[in-house]
Amino acid sequence: MDRTDTAARPSASSAGAPARVRPSRSSKPQGQWKIDGTTPLNHNEEFKAEDNGLNVRERIEGVYAREGFDAITGDDLHGRFRWWGLYTQRKPGIDGGRTAQLEPHELEDRYFMLRVRSDGQALTPAALRVLGGISTDFARGEADITDRQNIQYHWIEVEAVPEIWRRLDTVGLETTTACGDTPRGFLGSPVAGIAADEIIDPTPVIQEIKRLYIGDPELANLPRKFKTAITGHPSQDVVHEINDIALVGVEHPELGPGYDLWVGGALSTAPRLGERLGAFVTAEQAADVWYGVCRIFRDYGFRRLRNKARLKFLLADWGTEKFRQVLETEYLGYALADGPAPGEPTRSGDHVGVFEQKDGRAYVGATPTVGRVGGDTLTRLADLVEQVGADAVRLTSFQKLVVLDVPKEKVEELVAGLDELGLSTRPSLFRRSTIACTGIEFCKLAIVDTKDTAAAAIDELEDRLEDVEPEIGGSLTLHVNGCPNSCARIQTADIGLKGQIVTTEEGEQVPGFQVHLGGSLSSTGVEGAQLGRTLRQHKVPASELADYVERVVRQYIQHRTSGESFAAWSHRAEDEELR
Repeated sequence: MDRTDTAARPSASSAGAPARVRPSRSSKPQGQWKIDGTTPLNHNEEFKAEDNGLNVRERIEGVYAREGFDAITGDDLHGRFRWWGLYTQRKPGIDGGRTAQLEPHELEDRYFMLRVRSDGQALTPAALRVLGGISTDFARGEADITDRQNIQYHWIEVEAVPEIWRRLDTVGLETTTACGDTPRGFLGSPVAGIAADEIIDPTPVIQEIKRLYIGDPELANLPRKFKTAITGHPSQDVVHEINDIALVGVEHPELGPGYDLWVGGALSTAPRLGERLGAFVTAEQAADVWYGVCRIFRDYGFRRLRNKARLKFLLADWGTEKFRQVLETEYLGYALADGPAPGEPTRSGDHVGVFEQKDGRAYVGATPTVGRVGGDTLTRLADLVEQVGADAVRLTSFQKLVVLDVPKEKVEELVAGLDELGLSTRPSLFRRSTIACTGIEFCKLAIVDTKDTAAAAIDELEDRLEDVEPEIGGSLTLHVNGCPNSCARIQTADIGLKGQIVTTEEGEQVPGFQVHLGGSLSSTGVEGAQLGRTLRQHKVPASELADYVERVVRQYIQHRTSGESFAAWSHRAEDEELR
């Protein structure tokens, strides 16, 4: 329950579409350690109990990197490797219709996807060169910026992993708990410490949490993944409503700058928007509060069923009032002050464009196409950053990047150089607003291609909608996902596309998408965060993606009321207008 008397925006869970998560009603033990004990209730819990996932690093360095792929044991390969950011990637040539029919070992290749966490860190030219060199030397030139601010590689061989870790360590980067049932990579404001309108700089908080707790064996056996977002910028640029814990910068009327505490957000197949606890967290309390929420998840989270093992299910069972009470009494030992909710975001949180810093220099946000960068691009970006006298780059939660500390007289030189690298600071509507997950190219869970499909659609839409783009104004987001798991946040986009096999009017089964319309998170001009409307009977073949987007955008322009957002229109429109 929100215990603040301050006037606030609606809580995310009450705005728009209702949360879809339901409390557990099972009478069976749920595997909650503080209630049911720690006896494992499934194989996933068994292998975690047998050996802490963090311990696999020693075997990777001492055994597997020397003896090769065939030496890797099953529980290490399909389980503990994730604790160090490693998943086997999809074997080429397996069509999406077979994804659900084959066993993991039949789908997987002998290569790995590897995630490098950035945690809102400023990446120096030296760091960019290391990231680019890893891509060039070990990943066939591939590298993607994810919507979790990670750098993600493919084609990684286990023999190369120790050298990759060695290189990352030289520039303060790591893959520790980038995956697995752990505290995964943090989302941090890309403009932390430099934006003129910043409420509070979250960098010291993120650094303290990482120093104290990332790699802690006591937090390496959570029920499932645990995602964190921390920002002090009024654009609310870390999609805080869909994280397990989020700290959002606010100004308390008596205590000054600090954070509003949110918990229990997540998407996947049972989406739930996070909820405010009504609690104000000072900078000094932030690491303690993060640690408390993480341990609540560890001790009380549901472990019996993997599809119920996220914090959102515990929050649905407890409610916000009990959650705050347990946090304060069992884990903190003190009460948190009541506090205000964040105001409406001041502007887009993707930071694309040119903005003045508080020191008079500039930061410049640019967009690659659906997050694709590659080793050559990262290396040349490092050269460009040095050439213009800038300091570093941060990644965003929208598959973008921001160049920091740019001398004003060098801004146009930087903008031109970024354009040459395919990194646009003044992109078209859909080049800016489209994100896509990994898709069938590399992901074992995917059903359809995403990156290339989305990129081709962007090229078409730039031509087709050039005449109406000025009428749309602001942004109109397009998120393309290869399966139901929503790594590309389909339920929170204006137009969200969930990959599946669809049947055409001619009866042919082809790759395609189910449509979600009208989702939104923190953004200007939208009536609070809300989940998208699912058009359950409407499916779009992948080959007709651009046709569909053009059609629904033109319907919006024709039928909207004055000033009406796409999200608002799509929630009230008739089904026929949305097909």
